[in-house]
Amino acid sequence: VQVQIITAAPALSPVEVEQYVSVPVERAMAGLPRTTEIRSISKYGLSVVTVVFEDETDIYFARQLVNERMSDARDDVPAQYGRPELGPISSGLGEIFQFTLKNDRLSAMQLEEILDWQIAPQLRTVKGIVEVNSFGGEERQYQVVLDPKRLQAAGISVAQVVEALEKSNANAGGGYIQHNREQFVIGASGLVKDIDDLRRVVIGATPQGVPITIATVGDARFGPRLRRGAATQDGKGEVVIGVALMLLGENSRTVTTAVKDKLVALQPSLPEGTRVEPFYDRSELVDRTVHTVGKNLVEGALLVILVLFLLLGDLRAGVVVAIVIPLSMLFALIVMNAFGWSGNLMSLGAIDFGLLVDGAVIIVENAVRRLAERQAASEQPLTSAERLETVEHATLEVRSASVFGEAIIAIVYLPILALVGIEGKLFRPMATTVLLALAGAFV
Repeated sequence: VQVQIITAAPALSPVEVEQYVSVPVERAMAGLPRTTEIRSISKYGLSVVTVVFEDETDIYFARQLVNERMSDARDDVPAQYGRPELGPISSGLGEIFQFTLKNDRLSAMQLEEILDWQIAPQLRTVKGIVEVNSFGGEERQYQVVLDPKRLQAAGISVAQVVEALEKSNANAGGGYIQHNREQFVIGASGLVKDIDDLRRVVIGATPQGVPITIATVGDARFGPRLRRGAATQDGKGEVVIGVALMLLGENSRTVTTAVKDKLVALQPSLPEGTRVEPFYDRSELVDRTVHTVGKNLVEGALLVILVLFLLLGDLRAGVVVAIVIPLSMLFALIVMNAFGWSGNLMSLGAIDFGLLVDGAVIIVENAVRRLAERQAASEQPLTSAERLETVEHATLEVRSASVFGEAIIAIVYLPILALVGIEGKLFRPMATTVLLALAGAFV
């Protein structure tokens, strides 16, 4: 269980990010209950501190513990170097849907704006989606470009420009007045709404009282934010990419389907010619996994029927044994669903159908042999009661041997359940599924 603390620190080098951000945050998180490790990554302009808890820790309890220390972390990090924030409740496998946004008539900045302000907010409303990240493109900014010569001529410093911009971009309230039994709210609107408003911001005045504005000492324009990377596709140039992150513990297939439905609903509201082209769809992987398991199920059943028909010459015996395969899988899936265990390619695809039908093959083969022997010794066809009696005796005759055989197979998988760490997370679901299927075959 991991909780990430992310801090954006623009313009700081990796060494400065580690010194002023990562180390203070790590110290603030030190000593949390149930933690096993605290590690960090410091990059240009970005700090990511990961607090690792014990596997059985509830994710929301872990985030609560971290959140209680966040005030200390924010106090330790200088305000001008960023504000630490908790990362989304997701995991390394949470990126369930990735897509590119394309429009031949729009720039990378305009596509990024569409993704951040139109698509991402809507996708965050989808049940099971915790965050939508964007890569590539250019983030639009209001930028003030100063001319050093004009600044010097006007006797204005950069600090005065920054202070003027901060004070000018704000609203102010003045209460209200009453007139004719009505209230009129008084307020001053000073928010910058466009580039011209930014150019008209007053910084100071000349000795003659002439206002010195942004336009006097420089210019205002739209420009891209300083970037830390880019995204390309197929060597054909830069693209804008959106990544939908799934909430930890949700069903990836259901959530991915809901994301695709939401994108279809959003399409009419996007600018003409805008295309959302997915290049990674988790539901396709899930569908292929389910198809693989189903294909193996059918092929395994057909092979069992064919082999038993060739060896015993009895089609019904092969069908009886083959029925054990879907019933065993059904038993395993019912138990997994009851306990909330997920099925994946590693767990479902690792089942050997030969193990499941081993006991059934022994019992059915012996039953067929005993029925043939009794029929040969009898002068007339066997009655239903005689057949049932023969099958019962044949089953009891070899049942102990088949039980020991199934138990030996199960014992082989028991040590896997004792694995811990990454190995345990990887192989325990496989062993659990096989053992459940064997239990179903035993029943």
